Amino acid sequence: MVPLSVLDLAPIVEGSDAAQALRNTLDLAQHAERWGYRRYWLAEHHNMDGVACSATAVLVGHVAGGTRSIRVGSGGVMLPNHAPLVVAEQFGTLATLYPGRIDLGLGRAPGTDGLTARALRRHLASEHEDAFPQDVLELQAYLGDVQPRQPVRAIPGTGTHVPIWLLGSSLYSAQLAAYLGLPFAFASHFAPDMLEQALHVYRSNYRPSTDWPRPHAMVGVNVIAADTDDEAARLFTSLQQRFLGMQRGQRGPLPKPIDPGLMETLWDPREKAGVQRMLAATAVGAPDTVARQLAAILDRTAADELIVAGAVHDHAARLRSYELLATLP
Repeated sequence: MVPLSVLDLAPIVEGSDAAQALRNTLDLAQHAERWGYRRYWLAEHHNMDGVACSATAVLVGHVAGGTRSIRVGSGGVMLPNHAPLVVAEQFGTLATLYPGRIDLGLGRAPGTDGLTARALRRHLASEHEDAFPQDVLELQAYLGDVQPRQPVRAIPGTGTHVPIWLLGSSLYSAQLAAYLGLPFAFASHFAPDMLEQALHVYRSNYRPSTDWPRPHAMVGVNVIAADTDDEAARLFTSLQQRFLGMQRGQRGPLPKPIDPGLMETLWDPREKAGVQRMLAATAVGAPDTVARQLAAILDRTAADELIVAGAVHDHAARLRSYELLATLP
């Protein structure tokens, strides 16, 4: 098995609240560290009832402070929402507090709806979206070595060389990551359509950099493991219900699991096909079943690393899922 990392959206589950979600995040991170996961990443989302990770840098610091060795980072910070200097100061501070443990994954999408993006003071005019490459370069400069007569510096931040990753679900970030010689993570855990094409673009156009002489591709997958296939299928219905809600433009806390057969009463054929398409990069079942499904994904993608999302309603079952996954050969 390739190295495994954790992607956490700090899910707020039906019947619970954000405070418990954040306690669960730290608990899962501490377990993931003991189980040998390489990274623990948190994703920026805003104005969503079902996730508690809006203040991503704050949560990264909380997790890093509650663990000892696992790398902690963003998967990702949505750069168009922020000034590059502010991000450099936040992650430069984190890297100063927790040297050698902080990653900075960057996305180009707002991570929210249009009205919330306006509330974040994000520029919405189309011409500003083209500033993403320049913002990445500016951020790299703030985190790199100070230059002679450099007028603006990130303090802390300068000289920390926080590793920057580009994240995406299309060809855009794949092309940019290749051009800049940066590692690339594809969000196939919810948007798998262009996965293999994006990886081909990234690898075939990669320009080696000092820090990354070879391309490094990380692939997002959903994994729900349990002691039996039937139990995993039941737990999986929470994620299926969430994605069904996305099809309908409805968001909310992560639903409780139901009998898998009842899913047929909730969706129509078009909705079912849409959910299945969005969840194509998913492994569900007992350990042997999950191992076979992940092997097929690795055969298709030749991923250097997998980052695993595991939306399970019950926290104990979520821990068990990640524990079982960590024991796969």
